[in-house]
Amino acid sequence: MTRLHVINTGFFKLDGGAMFGVVPKSLWQRTNPADDNNLCTWAMRCLLVEDGKRAILIDNGIGTKQDERFLGHYHLHGSDSLTASLHRSGVDETDITDMFLTHLHFDHCGGGIVKREGRAALVFPRATYWSNEAHWQWATQPNAREKASFLAENILPMQESGHLQFVPDTANSLLPFRIFFASGHTERMMIPMIPYKGKTLCFMADLLPSVGHIPLPYVMGYDTRPLLTLAEKESFLNQAADQGWVLFLEHDPIHECCTVKRTDKGVRVDQTFALAEL
Repeated sequence: MTRLHVINTGFFKLDGGAMFGVVPKSLWQRTNPADDNNLCTWAMRCLLVEDGKRAILIDNGIGTKQDERFLGHYHLHGSDSLTASLHRSGVDETDITDMFLTHLHFDHCGGGIVKREGRAALVFPRATYWSNEAHWQWATQPNAREKASFLAENILPMQESGHLQFVPDTANSLLPFRIFFASGHTERMMIPMIPYKGKTLCFMADLLPSVGHIPLPYVMGYDTRPLLTLAEKESFLNQAADQGWVLFLEHDPIHECCTVKRTDKGVRVDQTFALAEL
């Protein structure tokens, strides 16, 4: 029987305009109000999947090893941390068998590496760290647009430790869930689709950061191929509405999960709820 646990790693802030692209502030601030500096609060909500003898953590937040200058740009706040949240779920870092990374932007993978006595070390020493070959090449040879999001100290130690493994591009039999690959936000981001309690729970990563991003034009300015994101969102959300998928929201500051429905204005939010309510 599969068991799921929400792993909260804290909150951070990002520019509201960057998070909503071409959508005017007068519209996006209805769901995500900004502070005086135009910054909105976002969660870094991860997911622990316990399946048989495996404990699979999906993403791990921003981490703590960056210097104060770097972290000061993102205004980390809240009482939650990766370690404390795991321990509340009854799991220790050494229990994690698989560290699955949707993509390698710093707010999704930074918590998987720590500095000890000035040297990089794996936070999860027994885990296989999962990426995919196309995204790994994209992240380790970054373009100028994304370079600030791909930090070598977050990424290279996975390979240097010998713990890195790539998800195959074809049928996946190595992990207990399906994967949807999306390349609008960044190259080959992975969206896990997990069978759970007779439903399909989709860990949305940055394909759908929050409930406020459900309308199709609400695409992040961070996305490298925004028109592709729009097409990927449209296809995915239509399937989610038709098949009743549960969407797990990594960055929504309030809502853990939602479902969507078709309306005359396109796909819109149906219900929001905590994972524990499933």
